[in-house]
Amino acid sequence: MLFSNLKLNDEDPIYIQIKNHIEIMISKGLIPNNSKLPSTRELSQFLNVSRNSIIAAYDELKAEDIIYSVSGKGTFVNYKNITSNKSWYIDYAKLENENTKTANNMDIVKNEIPWRSDLISFKSIAPNGELFDIDEFKKAFLNRISLESHKILNYGYAKGYKPLIDYLLKYMNNKGVDTTNKDILITNGFTEGLELILSSFTEKGDYIICENPTHNTAKKIFKFLGLNIIGIDINEDGLDFNMLEKQLDFLNKKDIKVKFSYITPSYHNPTGMVMNPEDRYRFYKLMKKYNIPMIEDGFNEELLYSSSHIFPVASLDNLNNGVIYIGSFSKILFPGLRIGWILCDKSAISRLESVKRCRSIHVSFLDQAILYDYLSNGAFEKYVKKIKKFYGEKFNFAYDCVNKYIPNEYILGEGGLHIFIKLKNINSRDLLKKCHEQGVIFMPGDVFYINEKGEDTLRLGFSRLSFEEIEKGIKIIGRLINSFHN
Repeated sequence: MLFSNLKLNDEDPIYIQIKNHIEIMISKGLIPNNSKLPSTRELSQFLNVSRNSIIAAYDELKAEDIIYSVSGKGTFVNYKNITSNKSWYIDYAKLENENTKTANNMDIVKNEIPWRSDLISFKSIAPNGELFDIDEFKKAFLNRISLESHKILNYGYAKGYKPLIDYLLKYMNNKGVDTTNKDILITNGFTEGLELILSSFTEKGDYIICENPTHNTAKKIFKFLGLNIIGIDINEDGLDFNMLEKQLDFLNKKDIKVKFSYITPSYHNPTGMVMNPEDRYRFYKLMKKYNIPMIEDGFNEELLYSSSHIFPVASLDNLNNGVIYIGSFSKILFPGLRIGWILCDKSAISRLESVKRCRSIHVSFLDQAILYDYLSNGAFEKYVKKIKKFYGEKFNFAYDCVNKYIPNEYILGEGGLHIFIKLKNINSRDLLKKCHEQGVIFMPGDVFYINEKGEDTLRLGFSRLSFEEIEKGIKIIGRLINSFHN
């Protein structure tokens, strides 16, 4: 009770003591603005004083416009007329650490041109939600609730929902991966998986090898954790293995230990390239030779349009434990569920599970259970067939439009949801500025490079655009590129 600590004395008028007490409580913020005060009758009974004293106190406060009354409703606080004699301001910009500064500076949501409904936006590579199997998803939800009732709404274990883990182990087996002595940890999408691995097994200043350009989110995590990044160039022929071998030999001679390599062999983001089987084997053998554990990003593996499935690098590892695989359906199926997984050595999973439990003791099983039900009832296979046809046609159309309308040095992309373009001596940010004025935006390529390269590259995501928007937008980009040469 707000008046329980009010001790009335015999020296000052009672109504003045009550008035001062209320004013102090309001000024401290202990009685919020527009909150209702006790009625005069209630307060007089509580304080065991005359009601006239309460009325007099309230009248004094009303006269100073500190409180007000509404007929039939009561008396309320008018906090705006209370001025505090002390202000309190924390400058959080001065409190942020180097990690926060890095995250803020590399935040493309804040620092790049935002999406608007009136723009033709090639920025996104998220799936087209109109293709989602909503009816099948509803069935999966109702089925899980029916089967597991309240249990599915209780705390979930950090490792993940066991039926989903078992399903994914079989799923990886079907990809050619030997899961003997391996296990799975369910994660909050790819991002948590990569951050969890690196924060658990690296220290600030450690070295990591990756493709250059690379996934922007991966780059942010590397820098956020203070890792030294060794970029291996990707060009129109794929990964530069000569550069890789020279770097590995140099680091070995300098006795510099590389903690991990990170690679996206299928539908590499941002280039869209698919590493052929021979190069996958070559990369794996090099990492094994130099004892550098691999983190394989299984990005968009299901969206191979033009040939049969290529097995992940993890399938080459067999009974070894040198490859950590991160999987996710986020770019093709229900990204809002935020479900991914890590497949690797049981010993590593055990440690990662402890770290995950340290951060979030429990996880939601509801979303994992719904996804399991959806995946296990056969709906996923039908869905993948549908989207491969849909996105395959859209990719081919977009690729042809780029070839037709955009002058370029080369185009990269073998499927998936995006195309990467290297321009001829044109800064893509200068181009983006002009395109934005004409209602078109895209992702400038420099955000994917770990050094100062990529200023003449860009990525076009087409998954959410219609065929008409794709052609119109690419025409505008091509026309404005030509204007640089006029």
